[in-house]
Amino acid sequence: MYIHRIAESKIKNLLISPKVIILLGARQVGKTTLIQRIIRHNKGLVLNLDIEVDKARLLGISHLAPKDAIRSLGNPSLFIIDEAQRLPEAGRIVKGWFDSKIKTKIVLLGSSSLNLLSRSAESLTGRNVKLFLPPLLFSEVLSPQPWYSEKLTSDILKQDFHNQLDALIQEQMIYGSYPETVVTSQKQQYLLNLVSDYLLKDVFQSTLINSPDTVKKLLLLLAHQIGSEVSLTELANNLQISRVTVEKYLDLLERSFVIFRLPAFSNNLRKEIVKSHKIFFWDTGVRNAILKDFNFSGFRNDFGLLWENWVIAELAKKDLLEGQLNNFYFWRTMNGSEVDLIIKGSSTFKAYEIKWSKERQICKAFTNRYHVPVKTISKNNVIDFIL
Repeated sequence: MYIHRIAESKIKNLLISPKVIILLGARQVGKTTLIQRIIRHNKGLVLNLDIEVDKARLLGISHLAPKDAIRSLGNPSLFIIDEAQRLPEAGRIVKGWFDSKIKTKIVLLGSSSLNLLSRSAESLTGRNVKLFLPPLLFSEVLSPQPWYSEKLTSDILKQDFHNQLDALIQEQMIYGSYPETVVTSQKQQYLLNLVSDYLLKDVFQSTLINSPDTVKKLLLLLAHQIGSEVSLTELANNLQISRVTVEKYLDLLERSFVIFRLPAFSNNLRKEIVKSHKIFFWDTGVRNAILKDFNFSGFRNDFGLLWENWVIAELAKKDLLEGQLNNFYFWRTMNGSEVDLIIKGSSTFKAYEIKWSKERQICKAFTNRYHVPVKTISKNNVIDFIL
């Protein structure tokens, strides 16, 4: 079952551009499936650099003149290099072909920005356009539901399909939105395999990682601390490694699209928290798999934090797909006033409290200081913000 991706139309539009397309996203997030769907209507060829034969083939033709190299591939209109981060020379090879003005459109797929952005994209400066593919957005999960129609307004959905929405949202919170997770009946097993075998492959193969077990322990600690301010010193002490090493590992996990950080927002250094960060997972199913906890709301003591992570990740995924147009923050003062999420764009400034229900009082301190109203995102109105 193919679930339509919003990114599909974006990539099709980018195919018109002469630039090299770099499509980035975590492993198993659907990059290859998306590209294969697009090349059905084009003469395309895919080389997967996770496969040694394909890697050797690319290296072999790299010694040929660009036009001869493309001719040896059968003159495809689209040439896709999957898992491009596996070959440091990929950027240099593609740069030579691009500068020779070959007619073939080149697309690089990467499951990590560890090497692909630092090496290939550096070689392709001014010659590439990047698109980040996150796990499925809620709108993409909602579209194929048998009870859903695009004709339904948000008000009708909230009024007449409240139970269906509630069930679907909670399922997404528990199992996340990796494409295979959404369609398989073996959700727990898939997620456990994902976090043990696939998701961290690029991190573990990095020369910067001395102990994969330490990274796994770090992820476990982070999974327990979603929605809380994270102390690097405390993490370092728990793992018995240096603070610098913790920062290095966090950076690797962030660039592999496992986690993302929310810095503190401040225009008042004396009264507001400025140096702290919160860490969230791009996919709550991955987080729950790390904890091996797939219980639903009635049996969880972390449901509020899970809800906060899920909502912030949904908004962050939309922003990622749209080109990272906004900066995301949280806000807290020295005396404990707090706002869960601040989204600041070039001309927009929004603040949100994220609560499953509307029981908690809205923070007035932020509005008094910045003259920005704080809106509440709850289970009753969340689709107004994420659809």
